[in-house]
Amino acid sequence: MVNPEIAPAFRCRDDDHAACVVNAVTTAERVCKERGVRFTPLRRRVLELVWSGHRPAKAYQLLEQLKLEHAGSAPPTVYRALDFLVDNGFVHRLESLNAFIGCGDAGEKHGGQFLICRECGRVAELDDPELKQLLARKAQAVGFTGESSTIEVEGLCARCAG
Repeated sequence: MVNPEIAPAFRCRDDDHAACVVNAVTTAERVCKERGVRFTPLRRRVLELVWSGHRPAKAYQLLEQLKLEHAGSAPPTVYRALDFLVDNGFVHRLESLNAFIGCGDAGEKHGGQFLICRECGRVAELDDPELKQLLARKAQAVGFTGESSTIEVEGLCARCAG
């Protein structure tokens, strides 16, 4: 059974991601205003596309969608928008998939732990402080000072496993 407090992406209804998208955009608008940074229409649209399905989105998939809407879209524009969204804590980059996923705790750039279902492709973000502390203690025990950490765990979500 998936804990509903730590794996919201596995609970989201597949037929209605509208609330998730609206929440992500509203949060980004507020945070950008507080920080005095521009939340351009392109950055907004890329964030909407990333959040549209709770599945990792590859940059070229986003580019193809943007080309349907704006013929002049090019890879650098998508990568610049994604860099902005990552730097401001609105999305995460999943290294193992070379893809991006919306951040469940948007606004603060942070690492986290990600559960990636190999069957359906859904991703859940944990961001467990106990796990972070354990990793920091283990690293310190061998004389290592970690600066950031992201853990990606591949497996099966409850729906696909059962």
